[in-house]
Amino acid sequence: MSIAQMRSAKGMIRVCLTADPANFPRCVDDRDAVTRSIPAGQHSLRFAALPRGDYAVAVIHDENGNAKLDTFAGIPKEGFGFSNNPAIRFGPPRFKAARFTLASDAEAQQVKMHYIL
Repeated sequence: MSIAQMRSAKGMIRVCLTADPANFPRCVDDRDAVTRSIPAGQHSLRFAALPRGDYAVAVIHDENGNAKLDTFAGIPKEGFGFSNNPAIRFGPPRFKAARFTLASDAEAQQVKMHYIL
């Protein structure tokens, strides 16, 4: 997976990969979710040995390193992105819009970051 259009190399990139539509995009109660944190200057990440199937990825650019997406009046102050790069409207997209099918070991996704504030 590669991450494009980062605003800066400050902080961390937090990634959540899930196959469970009910736990997308937060992965809070999903024991099978794969989460990773990488330095914001690193723009790629590999998930090894995933079973074939449907997944969705949510990414936040945690610029201040506090392990959450900061908001102001419900509007994200930090960057965010999703697999399949769905149109961003009010709130995060549904699993169906960010879903991709993993059919081989060579699958790749590029997530484009969005910044509102």
